[in-house]
Amino acid sequence: MGSNGEKFYATGRRKRSIAKVWIQSGSGKITVNSKEVKDYFMRDSLVMNIKQPLTNTSTLESYDIDAKVIGGGLSGQAGAFRLGISRALIEADSVHRATLKRGGFLTRDSRVVERKKPGRPGARKLFQFSKR
Repeated sequence: MGSNGEKFYATGRRKRSIAKVWIQSGSGKITVNSKEVKDYFMRDSLVMNIKQPLTNTSTLESYDIDAKVIGGGLSGQAGAFRLGISRALIEADSVHRATLKRGGFLTRDSRVVERKKPGRPGARKLFQFSKR
């Protein structure tokens, strides 16, 4: 486990969002883009989602987390942040790997927006069909 204020870094991605996450031993303070996590991700469901890797590994009050999140919307940013936290926890202490893997926190959600196809109004949508 990281001692004497050693920082650990990891990157998380989801949809169009990228989260750069730094963790170091501390009291459990989480900041995102220089704001408190509850002030940035205003929905409780997103905050709970972000804290899942910490609660599963019983490290909620062991680390201070600082993150820079860019791109996408709040939901994608929260998913990217969660993956970043999970990866950073493994960097800090590889004992957590089995727990995080079992919880599915290390899987990168690869779903992204499908591209628009030529001759169509959207990715899959077709123009209105008329027989005459």
